[in-house]
Amino acid sequence: MRRDGLPLIGGGSGGWARGGGGAVSSERARRCGSSDASPPSSAGVHPRRRLLHRFFHAVDWKEPWVIVMISFQVILLLVTIISRRNINFQLILSALTFSGVFLAEKLNTFLGKNWKSFSSQNYFDPQGLFISVMWSGPLLLITILIRVNTLVMLCVLMVRWKRAELKHRAHEARGKQE
Repeated sequence: MRRDGLPLIGGGSGGWARGGGGAVSSERARRCGSSDASPPSSAGVHPRRRLLHRFFHAVDWKEPWVIVMISFQVILLLVTIISRRNINFQLILSALTFSGVFLAEKLNTFLGKNWKSFSSQNYFDPQGLFISVMWSGPLLLITILIRVNTLVMLCVLMVRWKRAELKHRAHEARGKQE
């Protein structure tokens, strides 16, 4: 915990959201007016909103790998929406998104060790906050979208089945009366 009662984001020395770490994150923290030494704001800003604000400003959104990751997730979302009527494809897509979430911890560890080869600062803290927010969170939302779509499709299928059953019974009842 910090002096102002907020939890540390990005644990360890060089935590990117605390304003520590590389020159990029320190500069961003100064621009945003957020550093560990500053007293908590009395403007009534909710601590979670401050944390979100710090997170947003700590990330360099123009880094190519961040753009590629966000683009991948947008494309995955579009594929999910376009393929919403193909339940088998969505089952495979759901398995892939679950696999991505399952492998997030290993991915975070690997990327944390090799961040210098593709990034200007280390976003991959031991607690996995960045990978959870930027990788697992969107994949879980896409998975939830797939599950909701599957439930809707199953309800539609049950209604069709029941209508066909009622038509069949009505046809059989007419055949017996004649």
